[in-house]
Amino acid sequence: MPAHQLIVGGQRSGKSRHAERLALRWTATAGHRATVVATAEAHDDEMRERIARHRADRPAGFDTVEAPLRLCEALRAHASPRRLLVVDCLTLWLTNWLMPMSGAPRLEDWRAECADLQRLLPTLSGPVVFVSNEVGWGVMPMGREVRAYVDELGRLNQLVARQCAELTLMVAGQPWTRPVEPLDPLVDTGADTPPHENNTTAHAAADTENDA
Repeated sequence: MPAHQLIVGGQRSGKSRHAERLALRWTATAGHRATVVATAEAHDDEMRERIARHRADRPAGFDTVEAPLRLCEALRAHASPRRLLVVDCLTLWLTNWLMPMSGAPRLEDWRAECADLQRLLPTLSGPVVFVSNEVGWGVMPMGREVRAYVDELGRLNQLVARQCAELTLMVAGQPWTRPVEPLDPLVDTGADTPPHENNTTAHAAADTENDA
């Protein structure tokens, strides 16, 4: 299994289910464990129900760690050669930073966390599977805040993909997997561009923790 993988797709495309299949294959080897690093926050009854249902659906023996903001801290604490970490998902992680339910977005802290993630991934002792949404294939969003969020998620996905060995695109429950190609250093993908200096969308734009 490659060191790190990124799984992207639309809502209900089967991203989380595919990540669980990879984790089950990993744990089929004696002594191997899997931990889900969950980034969702339960702000209302509907979200609490979603989180509880998603946790109940996970295979037996999977540990769960909550990391709505401090993802890097969780990766450092739990990575090991015999443990697969499944981050589900990057979309809600970004939402929690840029669209807090109370207070203003902490943009400087978010930039620092992204930079830390970029430095951290090549140094981790065990593999990570990241789950994220691909939201940039639709029409251009009408609202300024929504456009800013979509742009920032695209940058985050690029940043993570560059640290992965494989990328999987989920379409209607089917995985399309390919190796990640090294980019020409002269080509600027925009992956490291800082976030926009404005607030961003509502949590409804990132209602993901959970695919079928």
